[in-house]
Amino acid sequence: MKLPEHLMWGNYVRAVTETDLGISILNSIVIVLSSTAILALLAIPCTYCLVRYRFPGAKAILRMYMALLFIPDSSTLIQLFLVMRNFHLLNSRAALALLYAATGVAFPIFLLSGFLSKIPRDYEEAAMIDGCGPFRILVNIVIPLARPGIVTVCMFSAIGSWNEYMTAMVMLTDEKKKTLAVAMAHLYEVQRYATDWGTLFAALVIALLSTMLIFMIGQKYIVQGMNVGGLKG
Repeated sequence: MKLPEHLMWGNYVRAVTETDLGISILNSIVIVLSSTAILALLAIPCTYCLVRYRFPGAKAILRMYMALLFIPDSSTLIQLFLVMRNFHLLNSRAALALLYAATGVAFPIFLLSGFLSKIPRDYEEAAMIDGCGPFRILVNIVIPLARPGIVTVCMFSAIGSWNEYMTAMVMLTDEKKKTLAVAMAHLYEVQRYATDWGTLFAALVIALLSTMLIFMIGQKYIVQGMNVGGLKG
């Protein structure tokens, strides 16, 4: 066994041109960006209200979100499919992005609760004295101070949505709307019988590099998020 004498760049060309890999990558990018944006819009205000405002049931709601972390996605897939079918949302990239955000909001709330609880209230009280309302305090004070946690949450959400396979396979039936994970599984089934292993592994490298790129860009924030956020102690 030895290293190859030269790189076979033609495998990468075939992986993109002879398959729908390019369309699948574009679908995954659209779905990931949309789901991450929706999740951030849902998780940040929700966590801020649960951590900063005292009202009956706030702690119970926060514990409920933490409990949702232990429910596997496969156990709710049939119910989600029936709901999506009844609302005519199957085979829709926008609906899948919304589904990813709705089902993945528990972990961001759990992680961000640790961040927001460590932000001193003095900043918010000073802003209130200056006439800032709750929305401006959230946007101008809380979000900048919790930036490492927010970036960590967004990156975990993006990586999870990018690699998610089972829900995308069930909810999307149009070949032109399939995500990269579903396309890779289909490509594997096709290429292993065609014995074109070069094209298959080139496609796997392309899919892997995207995840590595996301991690390399924000690894500093991930480390901060794991040390300071909800996973500490």
